[in-house]
Amino acid sequence: MGIETYFQLLTDAEKKHFPEKLFFGGDEDLLYEKRRVSVVGSRASSKEGLQRAKIISKTLVKHDIIVVSGLAKGIDTMAHQTAIDSGGKTIAVLGTPLNVPYPKENATLLEKIKKEHLAISQFPEGFPTQPKNFPIRNRTMALISDATIIIEATDKSGTRHQGWEALRLGREVYILENVIHDSNVTWAKEMLDYGAQVLSRENVDEIFTHIPYLTSKFEDAF
Repeated sequence: MGIETYFQLLTDAEKKHFPEKLFFGGDEDLLYEKRRVSVVGSRASSKEGLQRAKIISKTLVKHDIIVVSGLAKGIDTMAHQTAIDSGGKTIAVLGTPLNVPYPKENATLLEKIKKEHLAISQFPEGFPTQPKNFPIRNRTMALISDATIIIEATDKSGTRHQGWEALRLGREVYILENVIHDSNVTWAKEMLDYGAQVLSRENVDEIFTHIPYLTSKFEDAF
C-alpha cells in the first residue's frame, strides 16, 4: 500500500493532522501491520524511568506490538533499544531529516533502525533542526500509533504535546502511576479527565491485550 492510498483511508480528523509529505527509511510495511504503541518520556530521564521504559517496551514486544518512539535521549532511546534487543520491531519518528541523527550519539541506532526497522520524518534533507520540529513530530507519532504511553515527564515536558494530540485524535493514552502521583506534573491529571488511563504493574498485561487497532486501514478479509 502506498502512502497516497493510506492517506485516502484516513478519517477527516486524521487527514487534517497528516503531514503533507513523509520520508521513509526502512520497512514501510511496519506502518500498516500489527498494532503500534508510542513510548514517550523525558530526555533527562531518571534511572527508575529508564527501567520502566525497558519493562514497558519488553512487554509490548511480548504482546506483538511495534514500539514507536522519537529517537531522543533518555526514554526514547531505551524504548527503541529494548524493542530491538527483545526481538521486536520499532519505528522512530524524527524531528529532523532522515539523514540527521538527533542526538548525534544515536547515529548508529538510527542507521540500524533504517536498515532493519523503520524511520519516518516529515522534514526533507536540508531542513533546519529547530525546537518547533519536535511537537510537530509528536503529532505525527500520535497519529500513526494506536496508543501512547507516558513513562516519565515534567510539567514543561514536550511529552504532554503527544498526550494531548493522541487524545484529540481519539487514540488511547496511558500514563504511568508515578507521573500521576508527581505533584510537579499538573497536566497528567487533567488528561485523565479527557479519557487517559492510569497504567500500573497490575493492569499492564490486560491493557496491552486489549489495545484496539485504531490505526488499521485494512478491511477484515472475513
